[in-house]
Amino acid sequence: MVRPAVVRKMIECGMRVSDDLKLYVGDVELDYLAVSRAAGVDRRVVKQTAEQIRRSPYLYSIFSKTKPLGTSLVDLVSLLGYTAVVVEADPKSPGVMAEVAEILSRHGMVVRQAVAEDPDMVPEAKMTLVVEGQLTGQAMEELNGLKDLKSIKILK
Repeated sequence: MVRPAVVRKMIECGMRVSDDLKLYVGDVELDYLAVSRAAGVDRRVVKQTAEQIRRSPYLYSIFSKTKPLGTSLVDLVSLLGYTAVVVEADPKSPGVMAEVAEILSRHGMVVRQAVAEDPDMVPEAKMTLVVEGQLTGQAMEELNGLKDLKSIKILK
């Protein structure tokens, strides 16, 4: 049986399943024990999940192609002189990322990275934009004025 905890961890890390049931993040092979510890399950559950994914044409078509997104710059913003804008909005509301990016662009901010969590996978999903430099007060006022935002947090 495919276990949600294992599948969530696989999606979070961009793990893929190979033809021979090995798990990879990029080109790095992972053992079942390491994945089981991260997912909070027994290693046999990880193996069973990989086997089930491999047997299912639909699941295998997805999990044979997943890749990691790369390094998040959020924890590095202070070291790089960047700012992270963390936005929580109604996930069903279209155009929120575009509105935020447009405001930042109008104020001369260059977006270096944009990451949006999947609201079907993460309760209280957030979108994070990492921008060069510091946010101006005027840009912050405009961001706070967006109607579909639940919250906005600035990390420096």
